[in-house]
Amino acid sequence: MAASTIGLATSLLTSASAKRTKATATAFSSAAFPSDQASVFYKRFEIRSQKIDSRALTASPLELLKSSPVNRYTKEGSCIVVIGLDVHSTPVEIREKLAIPEAQCPQAITELCAMNHIEEAAVLSTCNRMEIYVVALSQHRGVKEVTEWMSKISGVSVSELCKHRFVLYNKEATQHLFEVAAGLNSLVLGEGQILAQVKQVVKVGQGIAGFDRKVSGLFKHAITVGKRVRSETNIASGSVSVSSAAVELALTKLPDSSFANARVLVIGAGKMGKLVIKHLVAKGCRNMVVVNRTKERVAAIHEELKDVEIIYKPFSEMRACAAEADVVFTSTASETPLFTKEHVEMLPTVRSEIGRRIFIDISVPRNVEPSVSDLETAVIYNVDDLKEVVAANKEDRLRKAMEAGTIIQEELKKFEAWKDSLETVPTIKRLKSRCERIRDAELNKCLSKIGDDISGKSKEAIYDLSTAIVKKILHGPMENLRCDDTRTLDEILENMHALNRMFDLETDTAVLEQKVQAKMEQKRK
Repeated sequence: MAASTIGLATSLLTSASAKRTKATATAFSSAAFPSDQASVFYKRFEIRSQKIDSRALTASPLELLKSSPVNRYTKEGSCIVVIGLDVHSTPVEIREKLAIPEAQCPQAITELCAMNHIEEAAVLSTCNRMEIYVVALSQHRGVKEVTEWMSKISGVSVSELCKHRFVLYNKEATQHLFEVAAGLNSLVLGEGQILAQVKQVVKVGQGIAGFDRKVSGLFKHAITVGKRVRSETNIASGSVSVSSAAVELALTKLPDSSFANARVLVIGAGKMGKLVIKHLVAKGCRNMVVVNRTKERVAAIHEELKDVEIIYKPFSEMRACAAEADVVFTSTASETPLFTKEHVEMLPTVRSEIGRRIFIDISVPRNVEPSVSDLETAVIYNVDDLKEVVAANKEDRLRKAMEAGTIIQEELKKFEAWKDSLETVPTIKRLKSRCERIRDAELNKCLSKIGDDISGKSKEAIYDLSTAIVKKILHGPMENLRCDDTRTLDEILENMHALNRMFDLETDTAVLEQKVQAKMEQKRK
């Protein structure tokens, strides 16, 4: 243990009982502890014993650390956790309050990793799901902190979130993300957009403190799984996106199930909007109006679909365009409704053969105010209503899911082996460091005994000799700690524990110490 940390631990531990008051204890138990009253180390790892003073004078800081409540973290170990709400468990009116725009994801990661029990984090926020992936020092405290944070940013009470959220740990959390990336957990089985969204999590997370080795590795492996499932199965065939399902749903609501005589308006020409336009064309829609903030994006889409009449209109003409439309698709990132009940009530009625104006709102947060459905002249369908389209292919979905499931299980084993192998890294580092300290100390003793009557060339030869001896001694242990085809993971971990015992490396406590120091540095910045 580094001298500076020993000193810090000693001073904190020996002064604990003297500074402890009933008010302080209450503050700790309520987790409402002001940062300027004590160090982060003491705040997180409270020493509850009232008889610490005499122990602090006789025990080493390392022994105090081992015997303190800190040890419960070293025994529990860090774990991967996902806390999520998705289209299967949570209505859109709650999901839209939790939606995090891509530009705000780095800030969200920073806020999550500033929590006492969260080491790493990633945010997957789409129209169908809001999932927080973390590496937590304590799984229960980590879940509590993340849930409270979700409540804070959304305004949804913790009790309400707990009714809908799902929480998965370690292997189950990993499997869940693999299934998400493969499109198995999507409302529309095999949809391609979710894999692009998982890739974007990695892209946005690059260089962000907190999107580190385990979480980054998890998402990168999920991308591999998603690609492999799509290339080795036919899961991507058929209706494979929210946009395509939205078009299918609109088709079922139109007379004769045809876009031939329907006046179509698409609001938003981003990723989702572009897919809506393409699927409309695939289903026979030959002309439409597209409202977007910029003309260039619509022009680029029109260039791809030259045989289709696509009329661009700016947002300022949105309601005028809606007045002339039978079917309105909305897919923008607006955080406030584009259409309220009052707006729609003022629109002229559609042709009698259409019946009511159809709004297909696939945005989260929603672009069309829910109260619009109270009107007799309009009907709204949102992402949750796409289940109607999805239910039509249930048997085919199950068969495809089974094919993909075999691949996911294979990749799950590979990832778990990689994750478990990371446990040997601290042992390798500390064993090398210990041997280097011994080598350096013994080299200095040797040169001191020889005195000054030695040439520089001889000194260099002795130095090279000491280095070579250490390298050769370490070669065997290092080889037995590395993952390859010659040994199982259980054998590697058994070797690791044996080395920890033989060389008294105290790896778990050392890793915890590094994590505490990292948290302290984070709080100072």
